[in-house]
Amino acid sequence: MKKILLLVATAVGALAVQKQVRSKKAENRLWAEATDTPKG
Repeated sequence: MKKILLLVATAVGALAVQKQVRSKKAENRLWAEATDTPKG
C-alpha cells in the first residue's frame, strides 16, 4: 500500500512540475514577443 501511495505522490509531483515548466515557457515566449524589436 505504501508503494502505491508513493507512486501516486510522485506522479502528482511530476505533473505539478510539468505544469510549472509549461507555464514558465509560455511566459518566456510572451516576454520575448513583447520585447522583440519590430522588423520592418
